[in-house]
Amino acid sequence: MKFISWNVNGIRACAQKGFLEFFKEIDADFFSIQETKCQEGQIVLDFPGYHQYWNSAEKKGYSGTAIFSKTEPLSVKYDLGIEHHDKEGRVITLEFEKFFLVNVYTPNSKEALARLDDRMDWEDEFRNHLLKLNQSKPVVLCGDLNVAHKEIDLKNPKANKRNPGFSDEERDKMSILLSSGFTDSFRYLYPDLEGAYSWWSYRFHAREKNTGWRIDYFIVSDSLKENIGLAKIHNEILGSDHCPVELVLKF
Repeated sequence: MKFISWNVNGIRACAQKGFLEFFKEIDADFFSIQETKCQEGQIVLDFPGYHQYWNSAEKKGYSGTAIFSKTEPLSVKYDLGIEHHDKEGRVITLEFEKFFLVNVYTPNSKEALARLDDRMDWEDEFRNHLLKLNQSKPVVLCGDLNVAHKEIDLKNPKANKRNPGFSDEERDKMSILLSSGFTDSFRYLYPDLEGAYSWWSYRFHAREKNTGWRIDYFIVSDSLKENIGLAKIHNEILGSDHCPVELVLKF
């Protein structure tokens, strides 16, 4: 089974920059996107053979997630069921026979970590959601988690110590998640690979210089780690400040 995840930074713009071509070429079983930045009806994507699930933010032009699935899920859940976390369209959970697929766009802690307290609460509530799912069947989590977990996961770790996405608090929450029964699929296959990034600033020619961060993930329940056949970062694909990431699971 092939899974793709991509923060498109605005699906309407990305659709004009190669998204449609990549979608058709990659032929994924499950294709998840984050930061759609659109409301229902603002874009129509005709993908024969796929079921579509969209979760938009209340605020127009902000956040949002979607999943395109060749298989119709047994159940669909949007958000976490927590009012103050459920206004930005950040989570979609699809249940299938053998696993749950969870697509997430984790809140950014903002400049000077202004939103860190909210982010910490989010991390705990979202982890609880995953742990509950994992009690009944394995979980495949994908999305922009807005954190570079280890120093190897960004170009300039020392210069970013207290910046959003690389604070000790955010990194610790990722460590807690992984120690709770989950595996970072990319690092499982490539524990020491440097220069593997999925996001680059639009400033300072960062992408040309590969001055990036790895903040887009496929994380799976530990019970699925032996099923990981491939984990790939498609850094050759443009159209957003993020690039797509891929997971192949063999059942």
